[in-house]
Amino acid sequence: MSRGRAVTRPRMVATDLDGTVVRRDQTMSARTVAAVRACLDAGIDVVFVTGRPPRWMGPVVEATGHAGTAVLANGAVVYDLATERALDAKEIRADVVLEAAQRLTAAMPGVAFAVETLAGFRSTPAYRPRWDALAHRVVGDLPDLLADDPRVVKLLARWEGSTSDAMLAVGREVLAGLVEATHSNAADALLEVSAPGVSKAATLAELAARRGVCPADVVAFGDMPNDLAMLQWAGTGYAMADGHPDVLAAADAVAPPCEEDGVAQVLEHLLTQ
Repeated sequence: MSRGRAVTRPRMVATDLDGTVVRRDQTMSARTVAAVRACLDAGIDVVFVTGRPPRWMGPVVEATGHAGTAVLANGAVVYDLATERALDAKEIRADVVLEAAQRLTAAMPGVAFAVETLAGFRSTPAYRPRWDALAHRVVGDLPDLLADDPRVVKLLARWEGSTSDAMLAVGREVLAGLVEATHSNAADALLEVSAPGVSKAATLAELAARRGVCPADVVAFGDMPNDLAMLQWAGTGYAMADGHPDVLAAADAVAPPCEEDGVAQVLEHLLTQ
């Protein structure tokens, strides 16, 4: 369903992963994979734009046949799916990470931290991962973790008992002018922090410009606050029907839910234009 700008055949499709094309069971449907492949075959760039770090891209690379480019860690990493390697990274300086952590600790007593680096996942002892990182993480105090590997692409803050929306409201206030704060899961209690000026929208804009694609020729899909700027930058921004209320309010159009292959439905229609 469209509201506002006309929806036409794009030159680039930019889509979030989790909750947008990756379903609750962590798979991409055959219909979605076929729609992505049809876009590529038609000469339309497809860029996955996600909060995921490189270590979580294996299943997506496999499902899509090692084709295309991805923007990872909320804009901090440009990643080549064919070679499975980072092409560019926008890191947060170690002193900035420590200053951000200090400000968040003052505003959120008991908050715990983790960092995503190009080498993997590292966390403080109090940080409790929700996903697969528990068995693979390096644990230590934040200054020691940074001394060991300062190539931080994302700082994570978890405040048990809170919500991601509540943390984002506080984080935007106390971190203003220092770093970028967002979140990608309203059901969690997790704040995601990037280097100043880094976002999905900013890195996607750089990538599109290098490929000679203007915003009007981009269709974007997303479901959470970390997608907001990207959807507003693109010529047409689709919110998933079951997405965050702020995203639904800001988008140009609404796609059916992820579990109903909403992105695939829209792409199939656009390919007929």
